[in-house]
Amino acid sequence: MALTMNDVDRFEASRPRLEAIAYRLLGSASEAEDAVQETFLRWQGADVDRVEVPEAWLTKVLTNLCLNQLTSARARRETYVGQWLPEPLLAGDPMLGPADTAEQRESVSYAVLALLERLTPNERAVYVLREAFDYPHREIAAILDLTEAASQQIFHRAKKHVADGKARTEIDEVAARRIVDEFLAAATSGRTEPLVRLLTQDAVSIGDGGGKVPARAKAFEGALAVAKFMRGLFKPSKAKRDLAGGSPEVYATTANGDPAVVAVLGGRVIGVMCLEITPEGIAGFRNQVNPDKLERATRRWAAADHGEPLLNAF
Repeated sequence: MALTMNDVDRFEASRPRLEAIAYRLLGSASEAEDAVQETFLRWQGADVDRVEVPEAWLTKVLTNLCLNQLTSARARRETYVGQWLPEPLLAGDPMLGPADTAEQRESVSYAVLALLERLTPNERAVYVLREAFDYPHREIAAILDLTEAASQQIFHRAKKHVADGKARTEIDEVAARRIVDEFLAAATSGRTEPLVRLLTQDAVSIGDGGGKVPARAKAFEGALAVAKFMRGLFKPSKAKRDLAGGSPEVYATTANGDPAVVAVLGGRVIGVMCLEITPEGIAGFRNQVNPDKLERATRRWAAADHGEPLLNAF
C-alpha cells in the first residue's frame, strides 16, 4: 500500500528515537542509519492502517533488524584487523538520543558501548531498551518475543556485566575541558611522570585503525605503559607528519558524553580519543582512527565552530 503523507510524518517523528536505539545496539552510526532506512521500507510495505501503535511496531521491526545485524557482525569482527571500537559521536549529534538521566547518558558513553560488546544480542537489546529508553519489561517482552520474567532476568544479568566494568564519573563540559587540558599538557611535556599521575594503575589504551591506519593490535595496559605510549604519540616527528599528511590540529571536546581529544587535518577528523574518567583518575583511552568510522564526525565537525586548536600534533 502507498503511504500517505500522514504515514510518512508518523515515521519521521519516530526517526530520531529509532536512530538512537539502533546506534546503541550496533555501535555504528552508518549501520544505524541503514537499519532505520530498512525499517522505513518495512513500514512502506505494511498495512499501516491496521497498526494500532506505530511506535511499538517500528521499535519491534528495528530491534529485530539490529539483532540480525549483531549476529552477523560478530562473525565479521572475528576477521576484523586489530581492535574493534564503536563509531564515536561528537557533542550535539542527535543520534546520541535522550540524555535526561544519568542512566541515559551512561548508556551511550564510549566505555559502556565497548562493554556492551561483551553481551549477547538479546542482553544488549534488553539493556538498551530498558536502561536508555525506559521501556517497561512488558513492552520489551513483546518486542523480543520473550516472557516479562525473562526480560527482567536478562536485564539484571546484562546490567551486572556492564557494572563489572570500571565505574564512570559524570562530569560537566567545564570539567571535561580541564581534564583534557591537563592530559595534553602532560602528554606534550616530554616526560612520563606527569602522565602517570593522571592515570589509574590499571589504565588501558585501545586503538582501532581497521587495518587502514596503524594501530597496535593489543591494548597498552598499566599506567606506565600507557603513559609511555601517550608521550611517544604526542612527540613531534617527520615520520608522523608524513604518515598523517601534515600536522593535525588538536581540539578538546566531548564524544559520547566523555571528554575527548579530536585531531583534525584539512577539515577532516582523523582521530577521536575518548577518555574514561573514574574517581581515581583516567582509566582508559579509546582511540578511533579508522577513517570509515570518522565520516559522520567529520560532517558534524564541519557544521560547527570550534575556535582555535589547543595545539598542533606531531
